[in-house]
Amino acid sequence: MGKRIMREKINKKIVIIGAGPGGLTAGMILAHRGFDVTILEKESVVGGRNAPLKIDGYTFDTGPTFLMMKFILDEMFDEVNEKSEDYLKFVKLEPMYRLKFFENEVLLSDDHKKTEDEIKKKFPGEEKGLYKFLESEGKRFKYLFPCFQKPYISFFDMLKNPLLKALPHLDIGKSVYQILSRYFKSENLKFCFTFQSKYLGMSAWECPAAFAIIAYIEHKFGIFHVIGGLNKISDAMAKVFVKKGGKLLLNHEVKKIVNNGKKIVSVELKDGRSIEADEVIVNADFSYAVTHLMDEKYVKKYSKEKLSKKKYSCSTFMLYLGVKKKYNIPHHNVFFAKDYRKNVEDIFKRKTLPEQISFYIQNASKTDPTLAPEGKSTIYVLVPVHNLQNSETDWEKEKELFKNKVLQEIIKRTELKDLLENIEVEKIITPKDWQDKYNVYYGATFNLGHNLSQMLYFRPRNKFECFDNCYLVGGGTHPGSGLPTIFESGRISANLICKKYNVKFKQPSSLEEKIENKLL
Repeated sequence: MGKRIMREKINKKIVIIGAGPGGLTAGMILAHRGFDVTILEKESVVGGRNAPLKIDGYTFDTGPTFLMMKFILDEMFDEVNEKSEDYLKFVKLEPMYRLKFFENEVLLSDDHKKTEDEIKKKFPGEEKGLYKFLESEGKRFKYLFPCFQKPYISFFDMLKNPLLKALPHLDIGKSVYQILSRYFKSENLKFCFTFQSKYLGMSAWECPAAFAIIAYIEHKFGIFHVIGGLNKISDAMAKVFVKKGGKLLLNHEVKKIVNNGKKIVSVELKDGRSIEADEVIVNADFSYAVTHLMDEKYVKKYSKEKLSKKKYSCSTFMLYLGVKKKYNIPHHNVFFAKDYRKNVEDIFKRKTLPEQISFYIQNASKTDPTLAPEGKSTIYVLVPVHNLQNSETDWEKEKELFKNKVLQEIIKRTELKDLLENIEVEKIITPKDWQDKYNVYYGATFNLGHNLSQMLYFRPRNKFECFDNCYLVGGGTHPGSGLPTIFESGRISANLICKKYNVKFKQPSSLEEKIENKLL
């Protein structure tokens, strides 16, 4: 791809609230294109939920633990005449992950022959379903992918290509679980290709069928670890942002966004200072931002009462453990509850602490020796649980009890039999912590739900409709949760601002162009 020429300086001040992946993406693109850009971050480190947790020589990722669609990240660096490989070291994971059931375990790979052999061995006679899945979901991906790179400013944008072309491939009214039933008969095998709904904080029985492409994306392009943790992505973006002339202000907490009618004029900090802005990009959790930072008279569409009627993702109970030994288990491990559907319904329908838990363990030190002192390792544990919306769970009371339940399940179901005696460092994040300490509304870790009534034009828009000069990035806006889509939200908002000021830019490359340029 051709290099872009550095632009003349543009006398427009852009203020970005939050140095998460979306804010950093927008920031480095706009700074590169000549805007005067300031990012305000309340913490002492960048990244938001993509930030590092450093405790006594151990480094954990707060949230995301693997990278999908690496080519999108590469494009974001290419947008600013940089290369991701100059800042980050990537390791493609093989196998991608281990999925552990009570009956058996499955190791899945983006090498289709290996996955075919594994299915043949564990689910005899079902291996042909893999190729039906890859062919059908590949076609769906081809039509849907361009839809995630376009803004939906008006309802009429829904009636244009590429969405119009994609409509027949959405399987509207069907769930991810129903779609996987086309390819496989075994329940456990279906779960191998539907558990990815949890990446959006949704139940596979409710997640729209279109998101079956998530599993396809993994099997098509593989998944990656970044040496030092995925937090290094935000760190790298911050370096590029500053290199391009951006101003990164850490420990600068925003108190409110100041507006004169529908025009935002400045951002007021907690310490009383004010920073003027021609355009504001909000990278805070969306529902938190509209209820805590914005003038309620102008965001009545998103009043607390109206937000309480929206659907939200599940939450997560997190355990970050620094242990004084290494364990020989794969990098990524998912352990399913015996009655997985009941476990999911406890979380999403009954909103109670699950009687049986499913859980995820990342053993990143198997791949990456930089995360822990020599001979030691980081164990990252994530347990999907219900969010705080209409919940009666008292997490202060339940925190230790639930932690002990999780640890006992790990000892019982995994190879980490001596885990308790080897723990040196421990940190817990509950849904209440997500809400109170990380400003995540209802503790819904994956933001607003991704049901069709909250997607595209019906999701809070990248050009925020309540103000004339406000833009949104992050999981709460289009295209949705997950690092690649959050990167895209940053690029979409940056491009919209450039369009407003007649700053020329190259449109994101199509799938065909990506193939031609060997990006895929």
